[in-house]
Amino acid sequence: MSSKLLYLKKIFPGVALALVFFLFSQGINNVLAIEIFGTPKSPISTVLIAILLGILMGNAFTPRPGMMVGLDFTQQYILKLGIIFLGIRLSFEEFVKFGSIAIPLIIICIIGVLILIKLLIKKVPISSKMSYLIAIGTSVCGATAIVATAPVINAKKTEVAYAIANITLFGVIAMLLYPYFAEWFFNEDKLKAGLFLGTSIHETSQVAAAGLIYDQQFNSPETLNVATVTKLIRNTFLVIMIPLFAFLYNRGKVKNNQYSILNIFPYFVLGFIGMIIIRNLGDQIFSIENNYNLLWLNFIEYLKILATAFLTMAMAAVGISINLGELKSMGYKPFVVGLIAAVTVGFISLIYIQTLSKFFI
Repeated sequence: MSSKLLYLKKIFPGVALALVFFLFSQGINNVLAIEIFGTPKSPISTVLIAILLGILMGNAFTPRPGMMVGLDFTQQYILKLGIIFLGIRLSFEEFVKFGSIAIPLIIICIIGVLILIKLLIKKVPISSKMSYLIAIGTSVCGATAIVATAPVINAKKTEVAYAIANITLFGVIAMLLYPYFAEWFFNEDKLKAGLFLGTSIHETSQVAAAGLIYDQQFNSPETLNVATVTKLIRNTFLVIMIPLFAFLYNRGKVKNNQYSILNIFPYFVLGFIGMIIIRNLGDQIFSIENNYNLLWLNFIEYLKILATAFLTMAMAAVGISINLGELKSMGYKPFVVGLIAAVTVGFISLIYIQTLSKFFI
């Protein structure tokens, strides 16, 4: 048997489990909507049901090691494929418009969190390495940023674990609550809600899930699009922030060259942009060839459905992987810093959107 077939056999149980959770969550959503509430859609989205079920099952039963291989694959690759497929929803004009609005807000949020963390560690004694990891995880792109930053500042494994636990805990809480808060606070303004979700939630997967929850509950594809574009632009700031952190941490020390722009760049962003290009080229071509227009529209809808399915599978896998016992055993000081940082980035986002958005939106 070839190595590829062996690998597929290895990841299949975990991927299949994530798929089952997606289908089960969709079934629960339909039952809640039709049988209990008598409405077209449930007040609880499929994504929300999937991650809550994942957390419940993952902590009630210990997943087998063989199952975790497929679940990790789902979190890493199926998630990114789902995000790439989200690009089929956007036009060039929307991407440029949303991106130009988001960039000033992203920069302000990053600077605000970095300043806050610098001030906080004087009051809450945690290591400087931990503070760097929490800062970049909160302000840029969650666990990916933490893992990419750790080598350039020589962070210990325990510090990395604490920082990732921080991001996971507060990111998941924000993912579950912020879509409903954004709808209320911004009074159904879809663009502002998307900007808020894209800048105030840590992980790419969490932002995509929050945007999907908002779309499913409040019928707003635009909010999902804005949140996704905003978050992907945040991710590209890794290219700037990690060399900056390496410089700041290693000033006066032996230079540390354990990072590479090629290694840290989030390439799935290019896939997302590529999907936008495909969508726009397809619209141009098939608007002329009317005989194929319906086929093209069906293809777009198919990719949208796949994006939703893949993201929901990924969030179920994330939920299964969250060990509440481990979070409890890690101590409170780093979590205090993480909580304040998470609240601050959300507060900065709200203030910017409400007071300065008239100049950009």
